Amino acid sequence: MARGMPRWLAAALGGVALVFAWWLLSVTAFRPPQGTDFTPVPSPAAVIDWLFVQGNIVGAWGVFSPTITEAAIGFAWGNGLALLLAAVVLLVPKAETVITQIAVVSYCLPLVAVGGISIVVLGGAKQPGAPSATAIFLAALSVFFTTVVGALLGFRSADERSLDVVRVYGGTRWTELVKVRLVAALPSILNALQIAVPTAFLGAVLGEYMGATDRSVGITLVRLQGQLESAGVWAVFLLCAIVALAGYAVVGVLARLVTPWVSGRGRA
Repeated sequence: MARGMPRWLAAALGGVALVFAWWLLSVTAFRPPQGTDFTPVPSPAAVIDWLFVQGNIVGAWGVFSPTITEAAIGFAWGNGLALLLAAVVLLVPKAETVITQIAVVSYCLPLVAVGGISIVVLGGAKQPGAPSATAIFLAALSVFFTTVVGALLGFRSADERSLDVVRVYGGTRWTELVKVRLVAALPSILNALQIAVPTAFLGAVLGEYMGATDRSVGITLVRLQGQLESAGVWAVFLLCAIVALAGYAVVGVLARLVTPWVSGRGRA
């Protein structure tokens, strides 16, 4: 049987198609109006020029470093709390309704409104270049629901026969959680954590976009938009996508290493 297209080739072709569609829109539907050079959708060549020819890529790390730090801290807090509450549901089943409602409410909250309140309550960066408490909070809030749901579904996927063995030997709910449910839930938990990486980054950028920092991705976007520097805005968008994809890929690789049986690599 013929094998399908390699994943790397499919990804490369998809990237080429996206760049082509981007270029086509920039020279057709979003051409600059008469008498002006401004366009909301610059061409890929204009973005590359802004990044590499004009040398703006040199200072990119100074912009992205605070945002990545905020996203990482929010990722740890949000996912840690989500996993803790999911474990509480297994140890205290009566708490499931309350914890599920908390997760749903956190998902339904408008981040823009929550961000405005967070800036008043938590404030922004304590000093220039430091992580913003508001950005960290929004990053944590963005990942909470997905990880709670993924962990609960994973815990419930445990094999009943294995749980019966633990109970027969006098095991407690804690023993069930550690010996059986946690192993069964690892694929779901890791998938939820993988999805949470770009979500946490987006939450951090949103917190910064609302003015919670003085040097970051969000505030850079505000500045470039104010200067009508569309090539710079799209360049930052592109770098954000690259950072988010890199984090997503790293967690995906870790998931394959931790759970080799999911892809069959752990079988004889």
